[in-house]
Amino acid sequence: MVTTMNSASRWFQTVFAGLSAVILCSAPVSSQGTRWNEDDFYRKAAVARPFVAAPSADWRTSNTVIGGMRSYAAHTGDTFFDVSRFYGLGYNELIDANPGVDAWIPAESQDILLPTEWVLPHAEYSGIVVNIPEMRLYYYHPRKGNGPLLVSTFPVGLGRDDWRTPQGKFRVRGKTKNPVWNIPESIRKERIADKGYSETSIPGGSPDNPLGKYRMELTLPLYTIHGTNIPWGVGMQVSHGCVRLYPEDVEVLFSMVPVGTPGEFVYQPVKIGARDGRIYAEVHKDIYALTPGLFWEARRILERLGWSDRVDRQRLARAVEEQSGVPLDITAGAGDARVTEEPRPPRDPSGHS
Repeated sequence: MVTTMNSASRWFQTVFAGLSAVILCSAPVSSQGTRWNEDDFYRKAAVARPFVAAPSADWRTSNTVIGGMRSYAAHTGDTFFDVSRFYGLGYNELIDANPGVDAWIPAESQDILLPTEWVLPHAEYSGIVVNIPEMRLYYYHPRKGNGPLLVSTFPVGLGRDDWRTPQGKFRVRGKTKNPVWNIPESIRKERIADKGYSETSIPGGSPDNPLGKYRMELTLPLYTIHGTNIPWGVGMQVSHGCVRLYPEDVEVLFSMVPVGTPGEFVYQPVKIGARDGRIYAEVHKDIYALTPGLFWEARRILERLGWSDRVDRQRLARAVEEQSGVPLDITAGAGDARVTEEPRPPRDPSGHS
């Protein structure tokens, strides 16, 4: 459902240990003291840019890989929390794509890979699709006649291991601005035990409200898609099962999605797609340990697509071993893809980007 509020010390212990389990704060985390502020994140241009997709059973004509890989040269004062948010990524995506890079103090001009390229999940290309192990939401815009299939994508935070986000289909049954958080009794007991907080509700618009300013209610009981008062939890397993987005992202998604939109939560740590006659594998960590044998899962998908004889198995094994979340060209005879260097965000006179 929604994020629990635990102790700050436990939060930092969790992050430094590399475990995306629980974030605990009683107020929104601030960018104060860094070179970023909230206005920077609301100015990010790519948040709602739709991509064109063209699914096909023929690998030679299919276009189910969107976006493109980029790199970014770090400034002093950057953290993965800020960089990932500015470029529309979750913290998990930056961590997985950049092994060995210090997430808190990347060196000046350190090259950071921005995994802004994605294989579409295998699901209906309609409405909302949330891929749980990827911690990413895809929204397929209503198609206009014979026009192109457009998709927008956003990083999300999802349920921690003891409050797993479920698989299943749903529809958006309602939308609410500045929602009141009526705290379920099970979560209230947890809050009392953890911090002594005994409220039964938190008003809409309150900075302590973990739902943020926008909420979409679903036909799947007990679960919603909403904003957050703790942006740095996006890309982590921090909620009681609900889907949370960056404040600027949920505002855009809220305006796009009409009531009645269909959707689905899927669990796909391995995704296979194609673009420009090339076949790609994107592999993520199996966060809920539901898919034993990721290599065999990849082979199963390739066999179902009829593409098995077109791929390099060594490169497929590399994608599975790395679990970087970065689409890897596994076409027989493929070479490593090029990465476009992303310019540093310009600084304003105050020193912010």
